[in-house]
Amino acid sequence: MPSITWRINGAENKVYLTFDDGPIPEVTPWVLNLLKQYNAKATFFCIGNNVLKHPEIYQSILDSGHQTGNHTQNHLNGWNVKNKNYFNDIAECDKYVSSKLFRPPYGKIKPSQIKQLKQNYKLIMWDVLSKDYDTLRTAEQCLQTVIRETKSGSIIVFHDSLKAEKNLRGSLPAVLDHFKQKGFEFARIEA
Repeated sequence: MPSITWRINGAENKVYLTFDDGPIPEVTPWVLNLLKQYNAKATFFCIGNNVLKHPEIYQSILDSGHQTGNHTQNHLNGWNVKNKNYFNDIAECDKYVSSKLFRPPYGKIKPSQIKQLKQNYKLIMWDVLSKDYDTLRTAEQCLQTVIRETKSGSIIVFHDSLKAEKNLRGSLPAVLDHFKQKGFEFARIEA
C-alpha cells in the first residue's frame, strides 16, 4: 500500500472535493449548503483549534454525511517543526476530529513523519490544487485550473478559510456545475 494517496485509482466518473483549514462560520456553512444543492459529498480536513471554537459547524459537516480528516491542531508546517511537537499537535487535533485521514498543512511533511503517521492514518494529498488561497489569482483562474487538471479519481483542494473565501465563492459553484453536467459524482474519501 502506498504511503500517500494523491488520487483515487479506479474511481470512474468520481471526483473528490476536499476543503482544508476550517471549519469557520463565515465560509463552511455556505460550502455545506452549496454541496447539498448538488447532492455532493466532500472531505473536510479540519484544524483542531477551529473545531474547538466551532463544534456545531464540525457536527453539521458530519450530519451532512461528509468525511473529516485531521489537519493538525494549529496548522503546523511539518518541515519547520520537530517531530515530537508535530505528533503532539496531531494527537491534540485527534481529540476534536475523529478520523483516520490526515493531510499535512501546506503539503509539507518529512519522510520520518510519513513513516510514523502511516501506521495510524491514511495520508491524503491531492492532484489538483485550486490555489483559491492565492490573493493574486482570480476566481476564474482557480476555476480554469480545476477544470483543466481534474480527471476521474482526482482529489481537488479548496479551502474553507477567510483567505480563500473570495476565490472559493467565485469558483466552487461553477466547478460543481461543470462536473455535474459532465456526469461526475462528488464523493467523500473513505478512511
